[in-house]
Amino acid sequence: MSKTIDFIFDFASPNAYFAYKALPTLLDGQAVNINIVPCLLGGIFKLTGNQAPMIAFGDIKNKLDYEMLEVKRFIKKHQLSKFVFNEHFPLMTIVLMRGAIVAEQDGRLNEYVETCLRLVWEENKKMDDPEIYIAELTAAGFDGADLLTRTQDPEVKAKLLDNTNKAVERGVFGVPSFFVGDDLYFGKDRLGQMIETL
Repeated sequence: MSKTIDFIFDFASPNAYFAYKALPTLLDGQAVNINIVPCLLGGIFKLTGNQAPMIAFGDIKNKLDYEMLEVKRFIKKHQLSKFVFNEHFPLMTIVLMRGAIVAEQDGRLNEYVETCLRLVWEENKKMDDPEIYIAELTAAGFDGADLLTRTQDPEVKAKLLDNTNKAVERGVFGVPSFFVGDDLYFGKDRLGQMIETL
């Protein structure tokens, strides 16, 4: 019987990229379904009073330098050599995340996530620019203009908001977060613990 990981996800987080890319190898062929749950990281921060690490730890001597060291170690360990820190960071991901809801409606969520992770964290694209969004997603085999139009659908907006609120109700305070049943695991550095639980 397969098990399920609920992956609380937003393209805004480079750690979500790292976790997504590392998970298949860590799972090593286990019959596990990864259920991506599109949420808004900014909304999670607002609802929980959390802050991005660069703000929360910005005044702590050596803390951010150490965080970068851990990132380099993770990249090396999992051979994520295609990663590029997006020069447009922080991106406003509300359209990207609403687009994920649209792609989910169309049965193409995983394909959309793969595509947008590549565009944001490997190809350095400014995906909060509507023209770039349309052009890049069209080039990747989606109807970019249709996706963008449908991100304004009230049902799409409501679904993303509902996902975000429910994630916080379950105990989420940041991205990436994962659930195995009711057990919460936060951050790419807890993937090993989560795999042990599985």
